[in-house]
Amino acid sequence: MKKTLWLILLLPFLSQAQDDKGVHFEHGLSWAAVQAKAKAENKYIFMDCFTTWCGPCKYMSSQVFPQEAAGTYFNDKFISVGVQLDTSKVDNDTVKAWYADAHAIGEQYHIRAYPTFLVFAPDGHPVHRLVGGSATAAEFNVRVADAFNPDKQYYTLLDKYAKGQKDSAFLHKMAQAAWDVYDRQTAIAISGAWLATQQDPYAKANLEFIDSYLQGSKDPGFDLYLKDPQKVDNALGQGKAEQKILRAVTREEVYPVILKAGAPAPDWNALQKQLTAKYPQEAEEAIAQSRVVYYQTKNDWPGFQAAIISYMQKYSANAGPNELNDYAWTVFQHCPDMTCVSEALEWSKRSFKDQPIPAFMDTYANILYKMGKKDEAIAMEEKILNLVPTGEKPSYQETLDKMKKGEKTWD
Repeated sequence: MKKTLWLILLLPFLSQAQDDKGVHFEHGLSWAAVQAKAKAENKYIFMDCFTTWCGPCKYMSSQVFPQEAAGTYFNDKFISVGVQLDTSKVDNDTVKAWYADAHAIGEQYHIRAYPTFLVFAPDGHPVHRLVGGSATAAEFNVRVADAFNPDKQYYTLLDKYAKGQKDSAFLHKMAQAAWDVYDRQTAIAISGAWLATQQDPYAKANLEFIDSYLQGSKDPGFDLYLKDPQKVDNALGQGKAEQKILRAVTREEVYPVILKAGAPAPDWNALQKQLTAKYPQEAEEAIAQSRVVYYQTKNDWPGFQAAIISYMQKYSANAGPNELNDYAWTVFQHCPDMTCVSEALEWSKRSFKDQPIPAFMDTYANILYKMGKKDEAIAMEEKILNLVPTGEKPSYQETLDKMKKGEKTWD
């Protein structure tokens, strides 16, 4: 009994001892006080910028930072502080006291992805930035070590750009670094500067780099896709230019109108007329695709069925594997018309013709099953089970068991 009592009394201290082995984060200090402490102790500042809803942030906090390997590396080098960049109803007084500074930090450093980690020199100026968590402390320590290398410090390199270093190789390196840390505003500016240095922007290597970040009509390189889509396709593959343009057009010109909360039913003819004036080559397909998205979002399955059949009859060749699978799965789940379901079978088959992707093959098996081709469906599902790792087998096994029992596998 005495040993048990002593263990109970010691548990808080043992827990504290275990906590002390990990990264020590400052609590109760203002941003100004953190900077003053770092300067006085001649340590760098490590800032964990997180939100309450971010899963990877929670993983870092609960699984990585408490590791002894993290504490051993961090505690003698950094003054560490966690900064919550969102607000919630359960925020304590410490979090509330940081609201103004947290907002200013988020805006100043263009933080749009979480977790983002900022590193400041002892005098308070920013030197490095990382985005995304790591599986282990050892992996994260290696990434953080770049904060002490001037050739890899993000903000040190950015300062060189601001002071006039503008050669092509440096701009390419700097643009890639900016995209990697989700500093989109900076990435766009530097990517544009880099593109201007290229004598042949349609060279394959150049287009591959442009394509890796191209999302909207304001991004560097978008005009190249509009001006000569065939040159883009020659380098990147047939239909690549059209896919990028369409995504930008629908996201910027159509979705804000048709998906706006409380908006009336779209006037599709008026929308197409407006879009034709700006993007004459893409307008018709953009509207056809947007109809599919609209009815799917509204759970209007008769409308969706009509829209998807119309779209696929004309533009099926432009759909990539992910789109083919998504369309096929949605039809399988929600469309009772077996004529439509049988057409979806062909889309599904195309989605994995170049690569045996288990999730896409599962869609195909389910459609076969819904069409009454039970033996073919079971054979396909068994093939999938042989392809997937052990951890993924249970969900496919559940589907296979339902097929064998003659139970529905759709909603």
